[in-house]
Amino acid sequence: MTLRLDFANEQEEVTLPEGLERRLEELLALAGEMESIETGDVSVTIVDDEAIRELNLQYRKLDKPTDVLSFSMWESAGEETPIVYGDESEDDDAEDGETVELPDEPIGDIVISAATAKRQSEEYGHSLERELGFLFVHGFLHLIGYDHEDEAAERVMTEKQEQVLQRAGLSR
Repeated sequence: MTLRLDFANEQEEVTLPEGLERRLEELLALAGEMESIETGDVSVTIVDDEAIRELNLQYRKLDKPTDVLSFSMWESAGEETPIVYGDESEDDDAEDGETVELPDEPIGDIVISAATAKRQSEEYGHSLERELGFLFVHGFLHLIGYDHEDEAAERVMTEKQEQVLQRAGLSR
């Protein structure tokens, strides 16, 4: 099993960089390697400002668009992962001796506003690809428990984001 990205573009306003899905898969692999996470499913959905505003209002009570939202499945699990012993089968259709590959556990969902990412890339003077990559890595780090509630935590998160982006050739 590996880290797997599910990608969806649900907006038409902004033309996304060619090869964006492959780039996000690369960033996921690099961030997963850095954090010793080898398996799991991450979904990323690219939306417009209105869609992310609605989600921001629903989940954070903020009636305005934002750049990225993360919805971790790890935080909401609330219970230990069950142990499956070797003699138990998740799939009764499997024949004796046949290996059954179970689906990866979901890590969570990342939602990115393409319009906000485009504005921010212009503001910061770098490419849209770099901004989308930054927002994706930022969202992934939130999924696995990182936050930026205080200066020390923000420094750690920023360093990790920059390490992944530099390794992918997306430095500022």
